[in-house]
Amino acid sequence: MLTRRIIPCLDVRDGRVVKGVRFQGLRDAGDPSELAARYEAEGADEITLLDISATPQERATATDTVARVRRVLGIPLTVGGGVRKVADVARLLDAGADKVGLNTAAVLRPELLSECAEQFGSQCVVVAIDAARSSADSFRWEVRVRSGAELTPINAIEWAKRAEAMGAGEVLLTSWDRDGTRNGYDLPLTGAVASAVRIPVIASGGAAKPEDLLAAFEAGADAVLAASIFHNREFTVADIKKFLSTNGVEVRI
Repeated sequence: MLTRRIIPCLDVRDGRVVKGVRFQGLRDAGDPSELAARYEAEGADEITLLDISATPQERATATDTVARVRRVLGIPLTVGGGVRKVADVARLLDAGADKVGLNTAAVLRPELLSECAEQFGSQCVVVAIDAARSSADSFRWEVRVRSGAELTPINAIEWAKRAEAMGAGEVLLTSWDRDGTRNGYDLPLTGAVASAVRIPVIASGGAAKPEDLLAAFEAGADAVLAASIFHNREFTVADIKKFLSTNGVEVRI
């Protein structure tokens, strides 16, 4: 049985970790390097750092923040936000990222995924998909871009399949409808994408309790991303792993 991963997420704006609902109503949640170090000590398998204002502000991810986090971190680090070209990926890898997430730029030009995979390897390329349930069809999800500000008509399931074919090595799947709501992951969405691709799927958006993470794994996720439950100190990563292990999920203790 493959070991499942627990990944705390650091949404960063202006060098600080923030948290809100669908990237709105943001509040300060702390220093990214301090939080990253704490989560690693608690047993996190990876850390994801997303510069949520980079794309809307049409700038690149701040490499100084990435470097600060890397200095205190021994586990894998995925970085996303404002990645528009191969050179941006190279810059983030040089700053200390192990993997780089591509969202808006990959939707606009899917060949970017292939170019990055060819130069750095698929293991470095994460396609980040923000998916919103269609108002016309509850079993269809559409891709949002520009930090969720812009809705496209692109079918999220089909986009995940195409991204895999273009060289993505992993899917970071965020339910726009659930992000920050604490209503649990969108399990039908998670299951649909996990069934459509062969690469690992990371479920994101909506975690409030250990049972939510268990449900995401049962729906087909290979890893789960969470933020508020860790930032608010409601649960530690160790708490979550103990619960999952007790319920039959193979995790690294």
